[in-house]
Amino acid sequence: MALDNVTKDIRDSARAAVASIEAGRDAEVAKIMAEADAVISDMKSKEDKRLKEAIEQLGRQMLSSAELESKKIVLSKRREILEKAFAESLASLETASAATRKKQYKQMVAAAKKVIDDPKAYCAKDETITAEDIGVSKLEKLNSITGGLILESKDGTIQVDMQYRTLLQTVWDREMKGLSDILFG
Repeated sequence: MALDNVTKDIRDSARAAVASIEAGRDAEVAKIMAEADAVISDMKSKEDKRLKEAIEQLGRQMLSSAELESKKIVLSKRREILEKAFAESLASLETASAATRKKQYKQMVAAAKKVIDDPKAYCAKDETITAEDIGVSKLEKLNSITGGLILESKDGTIQVDMQYRTLLQTVWDREMKGLSDILFG
């Protein structure tokens, strides 16, 4: 019976040792799991923050890109409107009545005579005026002119470009900011 008691004691001792080892193991596993959970939680928190920042940055970039595209479209439309206004203004000048153009040409010659004494003039090929009509010494008709006059001294050293396109472009360039403010606020 003594052997049974010794065997029982050894078994009980072994069971206690196994239970102690299992308890230590379970505690170590729990500690490792807690540390792993903490690391995972920290990593997830950092990743969530990075993801949130990336989404916000992407949103800002998309908004900025959309605003830029919108501005491009608006500027393009404004440019179209201004180009159309220029073309219509030029067409209006070039298609004015013969009497209106004759009056304008006389005014151009009078202004040019401050610089050129007795100018000769160049005008559009289909113009109906004569040199006498506008007060110049000579009038030549050119295909390259669509409206207005080019006035030149007899020796060709002084030339004053008073074509409608040139005059309108000069005024247009000088007044562009004001025009844009008026049209687009």
